[in-house]
Amino acid sequence: MAHASRVAPVLSTPAGHIFEDDAHRTADIPHQLHSPEAIHLRYEIDRTVAEIKRGGWKRVALQFPDRMLPDAPAVFEALSQHLAVEKGPSESNSMSLEQTSPHAMEKLQSITNHQSPKKLFILADTSYGACCVDEIAAEHVDADVVVHYGRACLSPTVRLPVIHVFTRQSLAVDRVIESFKSLFPDRNQAVILMADVTFASHLPHIDTALKTEGYTSVFTPDIVHSPSSPLPNRTVPENVLRDPTKLSEWRLFHISDPPESLLLTLTSRVSSIHVFPTTPAKAATVVDVTAAVALRRRYALLTSVTTVPIFGILINTLSVKNYLHILEHVKSCISASGRKSYTFVVGKVNAAKVANFSEIGAWVVIGCWESSLIDSKDFWKPILTPFELELALAGDDKRIWTGKWVSDFQTILNGIERHSIDQSTSNHNTYDGDTTTNGHSIEGSDSEPESAPPEFDLRTGRYMPHSRPMQVRPKIERGENQSGPNGQVARRSRSDIARIGDIASPGAEFLRSSRSWKGLGSDFQIEYDHAKDENNSTGMEEGLSGSARGYIRAQSQTKA
Repeated sequence: MAHASRVAPVLSTPAGHIFEDDAHRTADIPHQLHSPEAIHLRYEIDRTVAEIKRGGWKRVALQFPDRMLPDAPAVFEALSQHLAVEKGPSESNSMSLEQTSPHAMEKLQSITNHQSPKKLFILADTSYGACCVDEIAAEHVDADVVVHYGRACLSPTVRLPVIHVFTRQSLAVDRVIESFKSLFPDRNQAVILMADVTFASHLPHIDTALKTEGYTSVFTPDIVHSPSSPLPNRTVPENVLRDPTKLSEWRLFHISDPPESLLLTLTSRVSSIHVFPTTPAKAATVVDVTAAVALRRRYALLTSVTTVPIFGILINTLSVKNYLHILEHVKSCISASGRKSYTFVVGKVNAAKVANFSEIGAWVVIGCWESSLIDSKDFWKPILTPFELELALAGDDKRIWTGKWVSDFQTILNGIERHSIDQSTSNHNTYDGDTTTNGHSIEGSDSEPESAPPEFDLRTGRYMPHSRPMQVRPKIERGENQSGPNGQVARRSRSDIARIGDIASPGAEFLRSSRSWKGLGSDFQIEYDHAKDENNSTGMEEGLSGSARGYIRAQSQTKA
């Protein structure tokens, strides 16, 4: 596998990838400048203005994906013209403070709110993926609301309200209907008619046409903000609402290529998936798709990191709701398995960023349900999702691969909440053979960590003797002949891992044994001559202290 390479990649981004758009593949449609009328319809100016006025927001942030930035000035101008309110005869000028009733004051306040100027801001660069709402950039301009344009993951936000404008894309509706009829000749076939959010505006017309043709079991879901739904961000049929396993009886007809995370999620949930491509490079014919190969690749990826001692946690969002809860869960899972973890906050993940940390054996991405899935074939080390991490940390006797794949971390949190009572019960003192609740062997508790059986690493084809770097040694009383106080890094023997106190430190071990460069000035040693001659010319003395405006000599205590 590519990530098994022993040489780190060059820490630079190829010139051809500088302006690479990591958005969904439907965003590869070439951009064309639109007329004012097309801008008005495509970007839903009327609905946006109505929602801004209804919410009474004054500072509005407009977030565009990279490919829509050429239209940003035109959208900005259209919104500015519609939000500008001409001041009419003010009713407040003819009323004194004593004559104003509560109803009149409320009306006056409403008039004042509508007449106060509104400011628009264009967010030209997103901190994370284009599908996510960039609350961080919006807060830099003290925005009250974010208008998000283009396709979106619809993950719940934390701080600011959001107006989603998916932008209406053109679609050959007649071809879609004909393809549907040729694929499903049985008019009673249970089919879910679904589309990418940028084409969702065409679904009501297609649904009406199919029902006119005699189809009786076509379900067209509505868009909702729920990535953890059985159909992510979509409503489900009534029988599926009562029993989620009934979703396997439905076939899915999807307009536009779905993102890989959605494809992996739905492969094990629906009977079959049929895609009507919308990109110009592909013919407008229905394609049967499956994620079986991708699922096998993901399973091989997670089994290859079962012996990784150090994990890196990449926080790829600060806007998705409950991201801190899943962070704590991931850290607790890694710690409970006896491994070490380090947390990093990154923007757009690339190979150059993560390759700077060669000690990390695998990465876990915490982001939205789409951006968490990263193809790590171009990365030095594998990148997993929180769901895959739980499988990787499970023992070989407990790891069962059913083909089910979970993309949204909220589903994991919901499962933890449902089983919280059982988990709290299982965390009480238990006895299993010769072990205690702390996981240490009663018999031979003072044995070295290498006495544990080695584990086989699928990446290297070798046995790994130190796969639990965070293994805590049992507390013993220190004798006078034992080395160093608690907290001191000590090396007990040539084969022992470096330790900090009673906890093995993989970072200190790597620094001691593997790193060839340990920082500036560490490749030579300076020896000071403490001998003093008669004139005290070679001895060291304490220098100046204090602020720059008046240094103080240590001995004389006089200002220099």
